[in-house]
Amino acid sequence: MAALPPPTLLFLVRHGTTPTTGAVLPGRARGLHLSEAGKAQAALVGERLKSWTQLAGKRTQQGKPTGRARKANGTRRPPIGGVYASPLERTRETAAEIASALGTSVRTERGLLECDFGDWTGGSLKDLSKKPEWSTVQRYPSGFRFPGGESFSEMQTRVVQALHRISTQHPGEAVVAVSHADPIKAAVADAMGTHLDLFQRIVISPCSVTAIAYGPLGPTVLAVNSTGSLGELVPS
Repeated sequence: MAALPPPTLLFLVRHGTTPTTGAVLPGRARGLHLSEAGKAQAALVGERLKSWTQLAGKRTQQGKPTGRARKANGTRRPPIGGVYASPLERTRETAAEIASALGTSVRTERGLLECDFGDWTGGSLKDLSKKPEWSTVQRYPSGFRFPGGESFSEMQTRVVQALHRISTQHPGEAVVAVSHADPIKAAVADAMGTHLDLFQRIVISPCSVTAIAYGPLGPTVLAVNSTGSLGELVPS
């Protein structure tokens, strides 16, 4: 019997904070860059991912790694083979910090784009939350399409397809994909087998790391919204 191909470990990273985070629905509007705090967050997540690639555990006096180190540096801890980002400035700037820490470059993947909010793009969240449609966005997102834009279902399909494309290009490796809160939430819901109408219950903070291993038998969610150590995070 032929061996199954090894899984690909995807680190999904939300971009860092911008000057409008929490106040405006920027969507795909151009010209929005990381704030100073966002740049610091991006540099920090780059260092966290760099640390993940390094040998865990101490070497013995003979120079051989301990059992924990072998597990971390062997087949269970794959190398990071690429950094991808949506085309928007805030994701590319975040990815650039990560790529710099890892000594690699950034590739653009349009499938990682933010949801197309259409006529709502650039709107104040305070004002948008007063719209009668807002309750549908929160409680029945699978049945909502943004006026002049995309539906949540279309967004989820697009993002999941992009992640599968990336994973098939990097069998047995780890890959960083820098995207946006809603696309990452939708990807987590898909991987967990959770209905899209519940995806608003998932929290994805700026520069948090969500890890999903994509293998031939389906996805495995390893971490969601991680802002701490990634040291023990390996696909089983």
